[in-house]
Amino acid sequence: MDNSSVITLSNLSVFQKNKLVLTNVNLEVMQGEFLYMIGKTGSGKSSLMRILYADLPIEDGEASICGYSLNKIKKKDLPYLRRKLGIVFQDFQLLEDRSVKQNLEFVLKATGWRDSSLIDNRILKVLEDVDLIDKLNVLPHQLSGGEQQRIVIARALLNEPEIILADEPTGNLDPETSNGIMKILFGIRDLGKTVIMATHNYNIIHKFPGRVLKCEDGTILE
Repeated sequence: MDNSSVITLSNLSVFQKNKLVLTNVNLEVMQGEFLYMIGKTGSGKSSLMRILYADLPIEDGEASICGYSLNKIKKKDLPYLRRKLGIVFQDFQLLEDRSVKQNLEFVLKATGWRDSSLIDNRILKVLEDVDLIDKLNVLPHQLSGGEQQRIVIARALLNEPEIILADEPTGNLDPETSNGIMKILFGIRDLGKTVIMATHNYNIIHKFPGRVLKCEDGTILE
């Protein structure tokens, strides 16, 4: 695993609905790191995630991720950047009227996959990664909360991203289910991927140690 930098933020300001929530954010994240972002609700964690995903524009400062400058990225390059990012956000939930397989197919087709046998193979591979291959034809509401979250992680892995961005992935889960999710995320990290996870859960950080950044008083502290 080569320790190259996958994210660089310089003097970045983060706005939430025109309100400045974080200033002077300077950060370098290396390939294969597991990084926690902690801080109160409204401290800017989710907004910073959205900047990394190129979902919020940069108004002040500079940011680059996976070799793309987020200051200069063109609209036509966004799909290519987003293929390098796996997203596990609260509001990117599963499509309720489609089976697990159809949910995963939808993402692959939307990101340019055409060959149906390659699509099927990839879906089986990511479901194997999260140990839910038997849920292929099940609808989301037939899954437990933990299983749904594992499918969301499988979906994030479809395009073999370099970075996983996870916003409160264990937020609504019991401790045992949370541990299972964390083991999956650390397994992904062990493959040389970078994982950035926003969380309120300090028990998880003690149990699964990583680098910790705290959003507090309008800035980020290690």
